[in-house]
Amino acid sequence: MKKNRIIKKSNIKLRYNILTVITYLVGIVLIIQLFNLQIVHGAEYREESNTRLTRETKLEAARGAILDRTGEELVTTNTRFGLELYKTKIEENELNNSILNIINVLEKYEAEYVDSFPVNVDPFEYTIEGEELAKWKKNNKLDENATPEEAFYHFKDRYEIQNSDIYEVRKIIAIRYEITISGYSSTRALKISKNIPREAVAEFTESGDKFPGINIVVEPVREYTSGMLASHILGYASKISAEEYKEKSDRYSQNDIIGKNGIEYVFEDYLKGQNGTKQIDMAVDGTITSEYTSKEAIAGCDVVLTLDSNLQRITEQALENNIKKIASGGFGKTYPANAGSCVVMNVNTGEVLAMASYPNYNPADFIGGISNENWARYRDDSAKPLMNKAIQNAYAPGSIFKMVTAIAGLESGVITRTEQINDTGEYKKYGLKWPCWYYTDYHRGHGFLNVSGAIEKSCNYFFYETGDRMGIETLAKYARYFGLGVKTGIELPSEAKGAVATPEYAAKVGVDWTKGQTINAAIGQGQNAFSPLQMTKYISMLANGGKPIDVSIVKTIRKPDGTEASKEEIENYVNAKLGLNQEEPENLTIHQENLNAILQGMKSVTSDTTGTAYVRFKDFGIDVGGKTGSAEAGKDKNEKDIVHAWFAGFAPFDKPEIAVVVMVENGGHGNYTAEVVRDIMGEYFGMNTQDIQEDMSATSYLQSLRWFWESKSDDFGVGDKNHLKFKS
Repeated sequence: MKKNRIIKKSNIKLRYNILTVITYLVGIVLIIQLFNLQIVHGAEYREESNTRLTRETKLEAARGAILDRTGEELVTTNTRFGLELYKTKIEENELNNSILNIINVLEKYEAEYVDSFPVNVDPFEYTIEGEELAKWKKNNKLDENATPEEAFYHFKDRYEIQNSDIYEVRKIIAIRYEITISGYSSTRALKISKNIPREAVAEFTESGDKFPGINIVVEPVREYTSGMLASHILGYASKISAEEYKEKSDRYSQNDIIGKNGIEYVFEDYLKGQNGTKQIDMAVDGTITSEYTSKEAIAGCDVVLTLDSNLQRITEQALENNIKKIASGGFGKTYPANAGSCVVMNVNTGEVLAMASYPNYNPADFIGGISNENWARYRDDSAKPLMNKAIQNAYAPGSIFKMVTAIAGLESGVITRTEQINDTGEYKKYGLKWPCWYYTDYHRGHGFLNVSGAIEKSCNYFFYETGDRMGIETLAKYARYFGLGVKTGIELPSEAKGAVATPEYAAKVGVDWTKGQTINAAIGQGQNAFSPLQMTKYISMLANGGKPIDVSIVKTIRKPDGTEASKEEIENYVNAKLGLNQEEPENLTIHQENLNAILQGMKSVTSDTTGTAYVRFKDFGIDVGGKTGSAEAGKDKNEKDIVHAWFAGFAPFDKPEIAVVVMVENGGHGNYTAEVVRDIMGEYFGMNTQDIQEDMSATSYLQSLRWFWESKSDDFGVGDKNHLKFKS
C-alpha cells in the first residue's frame, strides 16, 4: 500500500516536469516569432500595411419578379454594370488625368455619368438661377456677382487642373465636384455611372492601371417588361428618399430602391430580398489585388397576380379607344371625356382579371428617380395619370345602383315581383315633384311596370316609390351587403371607401337630410359614391346568386426556397401594411327568385330592342346581363353639367363567369361605354369583337334614338323647389 503511494507521487512529479518544459519551449517560440515580426520584418510588414486597403462593398439582391396568373413576367430584375471610384493615395494631377481617362471611355460607349456641376461652357452659362444660384455661390465661396466663366476657373484652380482645353476641364470638374458634394474615401465609393455597356467594362478591366481606384459592380435593375401595361397595379420602385432612409436605415442604404406605389409598395418586404457583401483588397495605387464574397445575396420573393395580361391589354385598349371616341363625337354627340376606368372580375372567386385606369403612366420613368420634366408632365395633367381611378376615386353610380334598390325592396317586402307601379310621369311627394325623364321628353309616364320592366326601362318613378316605401336604413343596409361604401380589402394602396347615403353621412358633409334625399339616393344619386371596383364586386354578387366574395389581385407569393406564402399569411401582411380593419358584412339572405326577377331585367337591357344597350349587343352571340347608367357630378368651370357614364355587365347570363364595369368621367351616357364591355367579353369568350356598324339612314337612326331614349332614365337636371329633377 505504501509502495503504491510512492509510485503515484513519482508519476505526478514527472508529468509536472514535462508540462513545465513544454511551457518554456512555447514561450521561446513566441518570443522568436515576435522578434521576427517586429524587428526582422517589421519595416516590411508596416510598409505592406501602408500600401494595402481592404474595402467591403454591397452585393445587391435581385428584386423579386411580378407575374400574371399565366406566369408571364410583368416586372423583373436584370443586371447592369456600374462604375465606382474609391479614394487612393495618388497626386492631384494623377487623379485628374485618371478621371479624364474614365470619362473618355464612358463617352466612347455613350454611357452617362454623374454631372450636377451647374456651369456650362461654350458659351459659359449657369444652369440654375435665382435663390438656388445665390445659395450655391455662397456655399462655394464665390462672389455673389461671379460670372459663369469666373465660377468655372474658380473650380479649375481649386482642383489643380492643369489641362488647357475647357471641355476636358469641364469633364474633370464634373466628377471632382461630385466628390466634393458626395464624398468618397478608401472604404466609401462614389458611383460615377450606373449603366455601362459590356465593351466599356472590358476596356476598364483590361487597362486597370490607367484607372486607379475604379471598381466594376454588377447591379440589379428593375425592368417593366410590358411597358405601361397595368402600371397602376404594378406601381413603381425608385431610389429611397431621405425620409424613408431615416426610418428604414437598419435595412436600407442611401442608394437602395424601394417600392413607391402599387404592388411594388405593398409587397416591398417580400420583393426586396437580402443584400450580401463582397470584400475587395486594393493597393493604395488603386489596383485590386483580390476580392471574394463574404455573404451571399438572397433574391426577393416573386408575387403572382390574378391578372390575365392578355385580357389586361384588351381592357386598356378598349377603354382608351372608347374615351377617345366619346371625346371626338364618335357616338353622335361630343363630351369632354378624358379619363376612366374598367374592372374585370371572376364572379365566383372575386379575383380581378383586369383593371385599367386611363390615362396611365410609364413606371420606367421612375427608375433611378424621375426627371423634373416627366414629373411636371404627370403632375400638371388634369386627367391625373398617376391615380388608379378604379379604386382611388368614388363616384355617384347613377342607374346601375337601381338593382340594389330593387333587391332591398323585394327582400324587405315593400314591393313584390309581380306588383306593377304606375309611372304617371311625375312623382309627387312632400310638396315636391320629381318628373320621370320620359315625362320630361314625351310628356307622359312609362305606365305600369313591374320590377323587371323598371330595370329594363330604368324607370326612376318606380325606384322613387320603392325607396320611399322602405326608407333609407333598409336601402343602406342592402348597399353595404353588396360591398358598397366598404373597402374591398384589395392588395393595393389608397383604396377609397366611398359612402352610402345616410342621414349620418349627410350630417358629416353638411347636408340636411330630408325624405327627398331618400328618394334621390334610391336612383344612385345624392351622397352615394362608390369606386368602380366596389361596383364590380356588387355586380359579381348579383351574378353569383348573392354570395359574398373576397376581392383579390394577388394569387400567391413564391419564396426563394420554393415554398409559397399561405393565404392567411398574405392577408395578415396586407392588413398590417395598409392598416385595414375589415368590416363584417351585413348578415342578409337573398332569395334567388327575387334575384332572378332583377337579372331578367338586366338581360332585357342588352337583348330587347328597347334596351339601352341593345344596339351594342344585338349580334354578340351570347346572352349578357347589363345596366347602363349616367351620374350627375356637378358642373365644370364653364357651368356645364358633368355627367359620368357607367355600364355594368356579366356573362354568360345562364352561367356567369365574369363581371365587367366601366366608368368614363364626363362620358355622357352609359350606352356609349357598353362598347368597352362588349369588346372585353368578346376577347374573354372568343367572340367577334369587330365594331358594330350601324346603318345611319334616317329611318334606322330614328329607331336607334328611340331605343336609347325609350329606356334612358338618366338625363335629369336640377329644377326649382316645386319641380325638382334628378340625374341618375
